[in-house]
Amino acid sequence: MYDFAYHKPTSLADAVKLLADPDAKAVSGGHTLIPALKHRLNKPTALVDLSGIAEMKGIRREGNAIIIGALTRHVEVANSAEVKAAIPALAYLASHIGDVQVRNRGTIGGSVSNNDPAADYPAAVLGLGATIHTNKRKIAADDFFQGMFTTALEADEILERLLLPMVNEGARILEEGIASRPIDIDVIFTNGFGWPAWRGGPMFWADTLGLKAVRDKLNKYAEATGDKNLRPTALIEKLADEGGSFAAMGKSKV
Repeated sequence: MYDFAYHKPTSLADAVKLLADPDAKAVSGGHTLIPALKHRLNKPTALVDLSGIAEMKGIRREGNAIIIGALTRHVEVANSAEVKAAIPALAYLASHIGDVQVRNRGTIGGSVSNNDPAADYPAAVLGLGATIHTNKRKIAADDFFQGMFTTALEADEILERLLLPMVNEGARILEEGIASRPIDIDVIFTNGFGWPAWRGGPMFWADTLGLKAVRDKLNKYAEATGDKNLRPTALIEKLADEGGSFAAMGKSKV
């Protein structure tokens, strides 16, 4: 096994800063990645342990659907009263995955996104006609699984969902007068919080995406999660309506 740094963030914002390194790897249960590391088949600069991020866990009912967070462990699916009542076969399946150690470490998100043909969840997800929700879209199981160890996931589908709340918070800081220019926020992130310089900072990234898209995506995620903090700030709404940008706003203040 090669040497690497180990991080265990407790928020999505911290995770995205760490995973901005293209050679860092996310890990939760680790049942595929850890053996690969032991055999030196993978050489990450850092492992980012996602298991401490509470917002990616949990099971709840929404109408006729059961929503299971990506970091929910097999044992939690097996013991869930909601799952037992609505999809007892899924609870039974989860209770027979691997052994006790595997069920207490492995996650449904890791199993589904890895798409190992020997795993249990991918077949269950297909059989149930489930829908996989990413930060960008909803993907039917028939379209999600594309071959052994291959899915329709794109790298930025995780990245975007993590960055947008940071942009929204940056806009609040500007509204409150804590920072006078968007570039000040980007400088703080790149020099003080380890944001990779090649990404330019969260406000610069938002301009590359386009503030109309930022506004629309924030509204979509706010509706999907019920999180009012994801509603776009008045500043983002104003700039999006005017076709403006954070960069232009910064120039106007010089």
